[in-house]
Amino acid sequence: MSEFRIDQIKSQDATRGPDVAGITTFTGTSGIVMPSGNTAYRGGRDRGIIFGGFLNPANINGIDYITISTTGDSVSFGDLSETADSAAAFASSTRGLCAGGARTPSRTSSNLIDYITISSTGNAHDFGDLVSTLYQGAGCSNNTRGVIYSNAGSPDTQHYIDYVEIATKGNAIVFGEAFYPQDTNRSGVGAVSNSTRGLFAGGGYPTVNNTIEYLTFSTLGSSADFGDLLNPVRYPIACSSSTRGVFYETGPRSPFSPAAVNVISYVTINSLGNAVDFGDGNASSAYGGCSNQIRGAFAGVGPSPYVNIEYVTIATTGNPTDFGDISSGSTSDMMSTSDCHGGIG
Repeated sequence: MSEFRIDQIKSQDATRGPDVAGITTFTGTSGIVMPSGNTAYRGGRDRGIIFGGFLNPANINGIDYITISTTGDSVSFGDLSETADSAAAFASSTRGLCAGGARTPSRTSSNLIDYITISSTGNAHDFGDLVSTLYQGAGCSNNTRGVIYSNAGSPDTQHYIDYVEIATKGNAIVFGEAFYPQDTNRSGVGAVSNSTRGLFAGGGYPTVNNTIEYLTFSTLGSSADFGDLLNPVRYPIACSSSTRGVFYETGPRSPFSPAAVNVISYVTINSLGNAVDFGDGNASSAYGGCSNQIRGAFAGVGPSPYVNIEYVTIATTGNPTDFGDISSGSTSDMMSTSDCHGGIG
């Protein structure tokens, strides 16, 4: 009998493992013998990270984590370098980044980028700086390049998309301009991604919109029109697989109205078009999303005290299911990402 070893199996787009441990054998009649169990989670890529947040009356610096393929409460991971909320979060398979946001107890808008090694609990370290300060922006990645949408602020400021190479510490560089008009504010945007595209959706102040725009990670330049969400909404919390992006369309339709939506929608990332109904959320607020390609988890689901975590199966449609609670207690405006790819804040 001949024998060979398989060290790694990758999907067609080569963005995710899993790494497969152990000897795998082949014979002319028996074929390949794989280790038992669900290989979707082998080699990691199943850890969701929750950065910071707002715990009345101040923001916090705690980092929690969850194992996305299971259920249960989050577990303490470490601390950010400063207290933070309303930042942008994204990741590779090994490193998670938290960029900008309202930092320190005074909640001053920041350009600081922190990073962690996702597989090892501990405190965050300095990565570099954004091109300019960011508040209520969003981030996503293709496992190597992280892109930060910072179109939030007064006209002619923070209207650019930044990027970093996640494996290399350093300051962010301008990627291009946002598709959304330069003379408007796009705070409270959500993001999803796969190995080739990043999508940014919703947001806006004082005018809330349902616009989805996209960029190609490998090509610097401005984002372009993709389609529309089901509703104009701020803070659409999002997660994605290699093919589908899911948006928990929570939050106000207008900053001056308490009326909110709790619709969940989805798009096919590689196909331009409008979002399609996925299901209904269990609340009108949520603050962080992450995924392991199969499941998407939404953290900070409210109403207050915003401690709930819910999950969906990305490839299907339907309403979310209870996952657990955030162990740090009542919090909002946190940022989430995972070692699968991408994330939002």
